[in-house]
Amino acid sequence: MNKFSFRLLLTLGSGLVLMFIIAPIAGMFISTSASELFTTVKDLEVLKSIRLTLITSFAATLFMAIGAIPLAYLLARKKFYLKKLILGIIDLPIVIPHSAAGIAMLGFLSRNSFLGKAASSVGLDFVGNPIGISAAMAFVSIPFLVNAARDGFLSVPERLEKTARSLGASSARVFFTISVPLAGRSIVSGLVMMFARGLSEFGAIVIIAYHPMVTPVLIFERFGSYGLQYARPVAVVFILVCLIFFILLRYISGGKKNA
Repeated sequence: MNKFSFRLLLTLGSGLVLMFIIAPIAGMFISTSASELFTTVKDLEVLKSIRLTLITSFAATLFMAIGAIPLAYLLARKKFYLKKLILGIIDLPIVIPHSAAGIAMLGFLSRNSFLGKAASSVGLDFVGNPIGISAAMAFVSIPFLVNAARDGFLSVPERLEKTARSLGASSARVFFTISVPLAGRSIVSGLVMMFARGLSEFGAIVIIAYHPMVTPVLIFERFGSYGLQYARPVAVVFILVCLIFFILLRYISGGKKNA
């Protein structure tokens, strides 16, 4: 195979993959009229669901980052027994069906569980609550943050950390002033991916909290009740909102440096 044929093969293969991604989304946009979009944008139920989806996903990402980033650092720097097992457990939410993830979370958060009883004693119920939605989002999306942050810490030369410690810096100071800043791009990328994954979750959330409705559940509900014509505009609006947030977050996390 000559150089031209190889390039042609690469171009055709790449084009087919891109077309496979773009065509369904483009078709959905083309099939949605401006009047339908305008009506959907004014729909208070849609606006409330989008706001709830953004807030709960952001809260899940921010809260879980407190523990996920230190965990990623330990996985990158320490060697210990059963480390490979722990790495496999972290990836488990990605590979299990999300309906199964929802059932697992329901058993963990329901009123009959230890955590659910403790919450009920202070008047809190996770089921049908935004907190439960955030928990479901965090469960299915946290591997993206842990894995990205771990890769970032692995790229930081250990000699820099050892040198700083030899000069009298504490482990905490080394972590916050050397390790985290140098791995910052990967950490922020993981945060963005976790946030984005939380926005798109449906299977786990619909079991934990059908109401209040996040947008993926609202799209499903409108499709089941009214059909494609009423569900499609909501999907288009939500895709546009997600795209705007994703581009902004990507730009903040490193767009200026790449410009």
